[in-house]
Amino acid sequence: MMPTHHPSENPTLAFHRDIDLIPYVESLGYDSFHIGEHHSGGWETMPLPEMALSMAAAKTGRIRLGTSVVNLPFHHPFQVAERIAFLDHLTYGRAILGIGPSSLVTDKKLFKIDSAKARRMMVEATDVIVRLLEADDPISHKGEFWQFEDMRLQLKSYQQPRLPLALPTTGSPESLDLAARYDAELWTPCGLNRPGNGIFTKFWNDFEDACARHDKIAYRDNWHLVSSFYLAESREEAWSDVREGIMRETGYFLSIGFKPLYQSYPDQPTSEVTAESAVERRDWVIGTPEDAISWIEKKIEQNGKFGGVMLTTHEWATSDKLRKSLELFARYVIPHFNSGRYNYREEADVLSQQYSEFGEVPLDAEYEKSNLANN
Repeated sequence: MMPTHHPSENPTLAFHRDIDLIPYVESLGYDSFHIGEHHSGGWETMPLPEMALSMAAAKTGRIRLGTSVVNLPFHHPFQVAERIAFLDHLTYGRAILGIGPSSLVTDKKLFKIDSAKARRMMVEATDVIVRLLEADDPISHKGEFWQFEDMRLQLKSYQQPRLPLALPTTGSPESLDLAARYDAELWTPCGLNRPGNGIFTKFWNDFEDACARHDKIAYRDNWHLVSSFYLAESREEAWSDVREGIMRETGYFLSIGFKPLYQSYPDQPTSEVTAESAVERRDWVIGTPEDAISWIEKKIEQNGKFGGVMLTTHEWATSDKLRKSLELFARYVIPHFNSGRYNYREEADVLSQQYSEFGEVPLDAEYEKSNLANN
């Protein structure tokens, strides 16, 4: 979740609606939930995701809770390390530190930090945060952006030897090197206008090379593809629900510099962008559970195995319809790819075959030894 809400919304109600979604998705079996950090622009209004996640921690007991992301250039690394370690204790070891340089142009303008500087600050801050989370003794640091002497966390993370990091990236060498160095989870945003045109074989090969340089192993289970899904009983119903909301939100993303992700050809006028073209170029799924399954299977065929799909949540429709979409994903899509946990489909096939052959399930156990007999 970013999350995004139209500026006409009551932000206080939106905060509570967002947080109340977390115990709901936990009840559906989702693995983790993540909240981002934003300070400007009017659409994304949570400035400190750890605070929202701590409220969610009190309402949940299993789901992992992460930032997506903490924008490291805007914070002293000691404070980031301390806050996330504290959250890890509050959640009994469920925290994930998602990190980034900030992708919101209005935030970088607010703090007067350009993109190149922000990336360097992210790398330096990450190095410091990891040292603090792992150190038993006070550490000192003299870097380009931060300098301090003899600082130590009084609370290291609940997870040992250290809580996990996560990093959204489309494959820049700096990001892949950082992720490899610190065994970070990878979040790869999908889109036909992303590097590789939505196919990430080069991305993964480059990450394996980065891991090799650091004597690390690239684990595909720690790699997640990121996209948006809205599901309903039919494609027609799904599109009817979200077409207007997609266009409303698209205007926001075009205004903050995301236009290249929406263009069907170079220099396409924004007036030509439609809900359908936006969904196509962003590589989203608007349809049925079967459409979602097909999309994921295609990604596996194109890219090989990956650890899972990270769903971005948008208020394209009413809350009850959005919850229904998440329920459909949990009921039909997740079990399709977690089939190793179940044998019920095979049992259903046996039943169907026997009914087709005999018109019923023959009970032919009269002269058979009971499977429950002790001897």
